[in-house]
Amino acid sequence: MTLSEVRELARASLRRRFQRSGKIETRKLQYPNQRSKRFNAFQRLGDVIRYEGVIVASQTGKTNEHGLRRAFVVVIDGCGIGAAPDAAEFGDLDNCNTLANTARETGGLKLPNMARLGLGNIAPIAGVQAIEKSVGMFGKLQECSNGKDTQTGHWEMMGVVNDIAFPYYPQGFPDDVIQRFIDETGCKGVLCNKPASGTAVLDELGEEHQRTGFPIVYTSGDSVFQIATHESTVPLETLYKWCEIARRQLQGKHRVGRVIARPFTGTPGNWKRMSGARHDYAVPPPSPTLLDALSAKGIGVFGIGKIEDIFTGQGLTHAQHTGSNQEGLELTLQSITNQVDYEKVRLAKEKPEHVQFVFTNLVDTDSLFGHRRDAKGYAAALSEIDEWLGKILKSMTNDDLLIISSDHGNDPTAPGTDHTREFVPLLAYSPGFQSASDLNVGIRDGFTDVAASVADWVGTKWDGPGVSFVSSARAAMV
Repeated sequence: MTLSEVRELARASLRRRFQRSGKIETRKLQYPNQRSKRFNAFQRLGDVIRYEGVIVASQTGKTNEHGLRRAFVVVIDGCGIGAAPDAAEFGDLDNCNTLANTARETGGLKLPNMARLGLGNIAPIAGVQAIEKSVGMFGKLQECSNGKDTQTGHWEMMGVVNDIAFPYYPQGFPDDVIQRFIDETGCKGVLCNKPASGTAVLDELGEEHQRTGFPIVYTSGDSVFQIATHESTVPLETLYKWCEIARRQLQGKHRVGRVIARPFTGTPGNWKRMSGARHDYAVPPPSPTLLDALSAKGIGVFGIGKIEDIFTGQGLTHAQHTGSNQEGLELTLQSITNQVDYEKVRLAKEKPEHVQFVFTNLVDTDSLFGHRRDAKGYAAALSEIDEWLGKILKSMTNDDLLIISSDHGNDPTAPGTDHTREFVPLLAYSPGFQSASDLNVGIRDGFTDVAASVADWVGTKWDGPGVSFVSSARAAMV
């Protein structure tokens, strides 16, 4: 069959189906990754005709620039929706609920776009109405891994279940760990060495740090070794070198999940953490993730925010750190509308043909408001995300899938300053979903269903754990 015959069959099929519709567009036939030139069956999806996964003709509905399926996963860091069944085993109360308790504390949340996707149908949330017919899939995920930290949650979302919990240090780090750090870095001493709030510890020890030059070393309820230094007291390059030394030392029984560089600036009483200069030095995933599977097949994978740090760059072809949720949301929108200059953010030596997966972390909900137990600030951050979500939804094409979820809870009304072991919300949207009959995907057994769904959507084989929740919607769209 010749190329012209392929196109003519596509046009004829589309005309028969939409003979009463308006203008019909055609698109040049392209071969995915230039690998296959075999003529197999056509696939009809909503308003488009596909050939081997690539659009060859469409009605006037929107399609993306290259006619390839793309997936966008946005993680609202520290956003739970009710205590997990094993919450008590992780030291959490059975009434922890990041979203519901934040809503109660602030007089109700205003999240109209998330409500349209079905957020209010998952669980009662003041201010977020349950609706009879959502435009998105909705449900919640239950974590299988042994932990409630950032790495564990993101890894599981990409198909890796972590059975070995990272070590925690509620009494601070042992003397031998601290002494080895002092000896190899030559820093002569450290301050703090206990669990602490990142802002409170600056108020407590910022001036002494500037006077002595000793780094502020602290931990939290997470498995982290954090080093805070003032930019005028310790150069950033030195801080990063000290973090690299700590990462190399902290192995075996002291294999903390992350070593974090926490530079700050300002003056006493007005300290300011330099979020854009923060660096995480994480333990790499213990086995290949979906990111590895996609990039190995020549599919571009773009990590936004701290995704590169969480996965130590593994499986990413492109990455961009951000200093705020607004930056992350703007980059996500730009990736949907094809406005990202991928050459400027490319990590891979070989240039992938197209970026088909974008993975975004929005950390402000967790770092600025969850840990600081600031329910009002948390609610405002959610409203900002929802406002950007409206722009994102309007920009999506029939080939795009958006998944919104989280890595763990961080209830700003709970005791202490730590994460909370919770279910996390699951919202998914594509313009074609509106034809699907049942968008309630229920309680999913594992974050790994996100990996399976992304693989299913972009059309790549995934041998890891998880069950796709988009299969039924895809069938309804055919």
